[in-house]
Amino acid sequence: MERNITCIICPRGCSLTVTVDGENTKVIGHSCPKGEKYGIDECVNPVRTVTSIVRVTNREDTMVSVKTADPIPKAEIFDLMKLIRETTVEAPVKIGDIIIENVYGTNVIATKDIK
Repeated sequence: MERNITCIICPRGCSLTVTVDGENTKVIGHSCPKGEKYGIDECVNPVRTVTSIVRVTNREDTMVSVKTADPIPKAEIFDLMKLIRETTVEAPVKIGDIIIENVYGTNVIATKDIK
């Protein structure tokens, strides 16, 4: 399998060609080791940081922004979003509060204060 992707690690935006052949992965077009790692990771085990909102039940029309503390496997995003949609919290909420604990190896945390 061969994929052409753009590296997003730095503003340079190198055009990468990643070839995956069984256990062997080759990256062409990177300007630094971080670009090579990004290309391999993106083609072998892509992960994403998920951002969303959670309803605050004791405040009218209020939501708190949340994100995963660490990236999760890209394939798990829809399952996590379902869990986030089913979750509610009560104010007060502080930045960094754990909203959902230990999901796909990380926590979903608040990114906004709600008084």
